[in-house]
Amino acid sequence: MASRVALQTAADPVAVAGTVAAFALLLSITAHVAARNVLGDVKPVKALGVGPVPAMLATLPQAFDVPSFLALGVALVADATAFHLLYDLRPRLTAYVTLIHVVVTIILGAIVFGVVALLASLPG
Repeated sequence: MASRVALQTAADPVAVAGTVAAFALLLSITAHVAARNVLGDVKPVKALGVGPVPAMLATLPQAFDVPSFLALGVALVADATAFHLLYDLRPRLTAYVTLIHVVVTIILGAIVFGVVALLASLPG
């Protein structure tokens, strides 16, 4: 017997807002981790300003039929701009903190996705 898979064709605004908020929180946490590892002791409140803009820009490919690589590039520039403005960094140090932020986000995102996938596969 074949199982049926239903694909979501229309995005629920509440679901999109929740996804963006969760992604913004993840990006803010990883921004603080990146800034703390590169810059030392920094205020965690500054990281809250880094996460929301790239999270909102991540919805561009789905919402407006924009190529993913273009949205990723714009999100990286916005991320670097937020680090530069909020932490008052030189351009080279801004690029380094942004690179560390990307790496930490990929690692933490993979871990969170793995844990969620494991929990979703529990019997019962």
